[in-house]
Amino acid sequence: MKIKLLAAALTATLAAAAFTTHTAQAADPVKIGFLVKQAEEPWFQDEWRFAEQAAKEKGFTLVKIGVPNGEKMMAAIDNLAAQKAQGFVICAPDVKLGAAVERQAKRQNLKVMSVDDRLVDGAGKPIASIPHMGISGYEIGRQVGLGLAEEMKARGWKPEEVGALRIAYDQLPTAKERTQGAVDALKESGFPLANIVDAPQSRTDTESAFNAANIALTKQARFKRWVAFGLNDEAVLGAVRAAEGRGLRADSVIGIGIGGSKTALNEFAKPAATGFYGTVQISPKRHGYESSLMMHQWITANQAPAAVTLTKGTLMTRKNQAELVKAGG
Repeated sequence: MKIKLLAAALTATLAAAAFTTHTAQAADPVKIGFLVKQAEEPWFQDEWRFAEQAAKEKGFTLVKIGVPNGEKMMAAIDNLAAQKAQGFVICAPDVKLGAAVERQAKRQNLKVMSVDDRLVDGAGKPIASIPHMGISGYEIGRQVGLGLAEEMKARGWKPEEVGALRIAYDQLPTAKERTQGAVDALKESGFPLANIVDAPQSRTDTESAFNAANIALTKQARFKRWVAFGLNDEAVLGAVRAAEGRGLRADSVIGIGIGGSKTALNEFAKPAATGFYGTVQISPKRHGYESSLMMHQWITANQAPAAVTLTKGTLMTRKNQAELVKAGG
């Protein structure tokens, strides 16, 4: 009899403890991490800013962490777990670290979704179990290529006399998709493929693009007019600055970036036009604000985001930038 009473008491105690633990977990304040590969870039600063807006509206805590390499990324995930976060949004320093991200998130019982760059496994295939918000890199690239072709036509340029700088960062799938889209659109418009010059950059910033473009321009001095495209606004700005260093000004260069970032807006704000003609505006608001809301909904209501959410872009130039900036928040 005593044994039965003891067992019943122990069962009740364990049930009460389990209930208390569950209640405590349910009552824990929501904390979400937002990890980005290059925290100093304007795009990621904007993503964080809009993620903070979502945090204020929904009352959760946002933990912003820069993860420039794999080691710091893994430490950041552990750090989030130590802070009792329930999930995180990530743009990883290398998409091939996808399996490691997923494994570590599971180990720490954290929900995870990717933004901007989609995570892949060891075979290079997208990890379907990690929800993703990004853009169609190829289609955005096509927008760039079409924009370049239209502006060349408007200026009366002969394609066979024009060089095209492809600021390349092919180790990142998104970057390769974007530049390939631009190449294909240029080709379809009648631009000769032989005139497309690759300029590989070591990083995705303006300085690296400048160095890459400078080398390419030196080797291909026969061209007096250029178009330029790459992964982002910073890549194209680097190409434009390198061209300016060789005396090629706005009437000889057409550069179209991707991002609609502060980098582009600062160029548009200059009194005189530069070779930075335009940018395909993509929305850091959607990528920062909406991805954070998706994660919050997943944590609080157990409603996982769609497997893939793709956003679109709009060509922004000096003429329409004020209107588009206002519309984009």
